[in-house]
Amino acid sequence: MSLRLPSEIVVEDVVPTLRALLARELADRGLTQEEVAGHLGVTQAAVSTYVSGEPELEPRIVDHPRTAATVESVATGLAGGEMDGYDALAEILELVRAFEDRGPICELHEEAMPGLEGLGCDLCVRGTNPELRTERAVLDDVREAARILATSHGVAAAIPNVGTNVGTALPDATGVADVAAVPGRIYEMGGRVEVPANPEFGASEHVATTILSAMAVDGERRGAVNLATDDALLGAAESRGLDRLEFEAGYENRGQRLTEQFEARAAVPDVLYHRGAFGIEPITYVLGETGADAARLAAELVADAAEG
Repeated sequence: MSLRLPSEIVVEDVVPTLRALLARELADRGLTQEEVAGHLGVTQAAVSTYVSGEPELEPRIVDHPRTAATVESVATGLAGGEMDGYDALAEILELVRAFEDRGPICELHEEAMPGLEGLGCDLCVRGTNPELRTERAVLDDVREAARILATSHGVAAAIPNVGTNVGTALPDATGVADVAAVPGRIYEMGGRVEVPANPEFGASEHVATTILSAMAVDGERRGAVNLATDDALLGAAESRGLDRLEFEAGYENRGQRLTEQFEARAAVPDVLYHRGAFGIEPITYVLGETGADAARLAAELVADAAEG
């Protein structure tokens, strides 16, 4: 993974695009190329290149509605003399800061450094604080969990028709947005486990609901993965002496119902399952201290079930 600073993205992708757009807008307002060059702090040759349409512009910057509004405002101010260089710079900086806060600069930065994906570019906004390190650790755990599922023999056959997912919650999670999972779910294709995207917070409501219900009774149970309910899998769990619990399949008030069941037995099970209902596929959840722990246990149970 290449190391790129957010400032490099701004210098190499954003500033040239904004200069080109401003040059064209000012030229359209009747300014000479020499006058445009003076406003932008570039050479007349550079302005000629901008106006000719030769440079390749970054489409995510060009197509953003805030870009058009800012370029029009700055061009109007400079062309009419109501705005000087200081005022123009202030508006451009405001635009750049907005783009760094979960905007197109964030997207470009994540492409350059995939390890940032799922963090919402909070590195630019919040810096390297302990909370961000915790979030990174949670996302890394879900990546590891997905890798375990994708590389463990037999797991593809255990994925339900609706797909599977694996999640890990922040230690102080209170809602779905505090639980990281794989967007779009993990699915089976041609006998393989396919992971469509890098993990993000708030990506799976059902897995998150299960985890949050478990954490309400046992704060250490922050991970879960769902598989298709199968008697051989449940038998493998029983043979290992794992705690199992069956629950009703309906989605209505599921979180509350699960929490009440966990509280009534004063414990969170290792394996939680239902037999399905009308329009609801039978699903089994394997729980762990993290999503990676749950994925390892799930892969072991799948292997045990295959061995009979």
